[in-house]
Amino acid sequence: LELHVHFLVMAAARLEKIVSSIGALKPAVCAHCREVAGMPLIGMGFWKIPADRAAGVVYEAIKAGYRHLDCACDYGNERECGEGIRRAIDEGICKREDLFITSKLWNTYHHREHVPLAFQRSLNDLGLRYLDLYLVHFPISLRFVPFEERYPPEWTDRAGNSGSMHVDPVPFRETWEAMEALQLAGSVRHIGVSNMNCQGLMDLLSYCKIKPAVNQVELHPYLTQESLVTFCHEQGIGVTALSPLGGVSYVEIGLAATSENVLLDGVIAKIAATHKKTPAQVILRFQLQRGVSVIPKSLNPNRMMENLASANFDLSEEDMDAVRRLDRGRRFNDPGEFTKEWGMPSGYPIYG
Repeated sequence: LELHVHFLVMAAARLEKIVSSIGALKPAVCAHCREVAGMPLIGMGFWKIPADRAAGVVYEAIKAGYRHLDCACDYGNERECGEGIRRAIDEGICKREDLFITSKLWNTYHHREHVPLAFQRSLNDLGLRYLDLYLVHFPISLRFVPFEERYPPEWTDRAGNSGSMHVDPVPFRETWEAMEALQLAGSVRHIGVSNMNCQGLMDLLSYCKIKPAVNQVELHPYLTQESLVTFCHEQGIGVTALSPLGGVSYVEIGLAATSENVLLDGVIAKIAATHKKTPAQVILRFQLQRGVSVIPKSLNPNRMMENLASANFDLSEEDMDAVRRLDRGRRFNDPGEFTKEWGMPSGYPIYG
């Protein structure tokens, strides 16, 4: 009997250690995101997650402990993401109020009358009654594309981004006022922006009635954007890092070279070895430690757990400085470059 009790005690201690190492089911909440009550620091991103796998990925992510799900009209998988959410809720893994769900307004819906239509389409596809956060995906307004013509509308006038891009200038103030109306109506808890620089934010802050809760921008060791992050925090705007693991996802679409893989960087590898962590965990921890939430994506449940565990260790100040020194201003997701092939000779240089 004593041996049996001893075995149970040892097993319980081991289980507690395992649960602790993966962050249990309560991801850390962003201390810098005061405007975004309850937004977990680590979320799951769904860009480039195939639609036929999205429901399963959402379900596995929630089962692994994720409560922050980053979706968008443009990703073309919101209906499937909604299926995964419903399955997790139906099985009692979580409640809707446990989740923090984001979606984004696409470039073709910036006119005042189109904003609520696009919002409702995302809400319907996700099968939700409200969103926690709705972002303006890019400070770029394109010609309206009706749902029945093509959805998601993408960047150009033909499916598969095989045509030309047509700009339709809309004052950002008009778009933002329509976003504010959504929040005032109670349809969304928070509104924010994405891919916006300091100049754009300063202009927005000069007239907005509701301040953007979040600015979601590309951030990784090769693009740290220190000034932008500092400015956002000073203004009480939360920052979320899109593509926090760098150029890995951009190689297959021709926007990054295989040699630009920050996961293989020697400095990152050395820090990872010191802490007995993976390079991805070090890279994610760098953002978390400077008050930036992250939305890495993965199809692998084990990687999902690894990414969540990034909240459970600390980098030294020397480590942080070493990662900061890797900054080379390398932006992978730049409309100033990738739109040139769509009839825009100078691109759409929102960062230029």
